[in-house]
Amino acid sequence: MSIKVIIRLGIFGGTFNPIHWGHLLLAETAREAYTLDRVLFVPTWQPPHKTSRGLLPGSVRFKLVELAIHDHPSFVASDIELKRGGTSYTIDTVKTLKKQLPNAQLFLLVGQDLLGVRWLAWEEIKRLCTVVVAHRPGFQNPKRPSKVKWLQMPPVAITSSEIRKRVQAGRSIRYLVPTTVERYIQQHQLYQQGRG
Repeated sequence: MSIKVIIRLGIFGGTFNPIHWGHLLLAETAREAYTLDRVLFVPTWQPPHKTSRGLLPGSVRFKLVELAIHDHPSFVASDIELKRGGTSYTIDTVKTLKKQLPNAQLFLLVGQDLLGVRWLAWEEIKRLCTVVVAHRPGFQNPKRPSKVKWLQMPPVAITSSEIRKRVQAGRSIRYLVPTTVERYIQQHQLYQQGRG
């Protein structure tokens, strides 16, 4: 007699340029709210809705993610999109994971700001995953999409772009990112003018 083990898997993609406490809080809130067994952090190679200007190499962003989640037993970094290269479309990642883990129940975690961008195969994504949308401070969507779940979480107005600006200006990013991430950014002089 075979027993099918169904894994509840959260998929959390993004540039993570750099990863910060807002990302981690979203993932942890979703993990708890939807009793997820694992949350997969998936750094993109090249997002379809952003330019690559100022984007650190994928290997560096992946390292920052690993440093940020190293002490959480349910958080895992995935290089699935970095290995694939090219423009990172969520539908490709979802299909790959569905093939690799046919018994997994997939939950796609996104911030409310991403509802304003055009998604490739959005209806198919919603068919293959439960789409979980986290409220973001200051974002209003004129039309609330159907078949998505809304995630209530403490309002955190941290953005990766603000962190990059602070580093370039020589300002502190303590308490905006995990200490391990802050230390790595300082040691490798990331986001400074004329550097990655």
